[in-house]
Amino acid sequence: MTIEPDTKDWTWVIQQTCGECSFDASAFPVEHVGALIRANAAAWPAVLERDDVAVRPDESTWSPLEYACHVRDVYRIYDVRLERMLTEDDPLYPNWDQDAAAVDDHYNEQDPQQVAGELMSAAGALADRFDQVQSDEWDRPGRRGDGAQFTVQTFARYFIHDPVHHLHDVGAS
Repeated sequence: MTIEPDTKDWTWVIQQTCGECSFDASAFPVEHVGALIRANAAAWPAVLERDDVAVRPDESTWSPLEYACHVRDVYRIYDVRLERMLTEDDPLYPNWDQDAAAVDDHYNEQDPQQVAGELMSAAGALADRFDQVQSDEWDRPGRRGDGAQFTVQTFARYFIHDPVHHLHDVGAS
C-alpha cells in the first residue's frame, strides 16, 4: 500500500520508469508539476463515484476510497513540506506513517464526496505552490526524518509518482 521506499532506494522513482504504472518521473519538465497535479486530481472524483469505492480487492490492498484519502493527505503533507523547503534552510520534516494514518483517520469510512472536494482543494493548493517556484529555488534542500535528502526538483519528481501510481492502483489511469 505504501509507495515511499526506504532511504537507500528512493531515487529509483526519479531515475526510471515505474514497472507497474509506467510513469517516468524523469521525463517531464519539472516546471509542469503543477499541471500534472491538477490533471491527476481531476481524475479522482470519478473514482469516488464508483459503486465499489469502499471495497477492498483483497485484505492487503486499499479500497479506492482509502487510496483517494491517502492521495488527499499526500497533497496536504507535501504542500507543508514544500513550503518549508522554500522558506527554511534545509528543513528536516518528520516521517509520516501512511498506513497508520489510514487506520487512525478511518479512511474507508469517510464520505467519498467530501474526500473528492478535499482532494481537489489540497491538490490546487500544492499545484499553486509548485507553480510559484522560481528558477533559483529548484535546488533548495530538505530532508525527511529517515535521512532521505531532496532538492525541490527531486522532491517534485519523487512526489508526483505517488498520486499517479495510485490512479493506476484503482484502475483509473
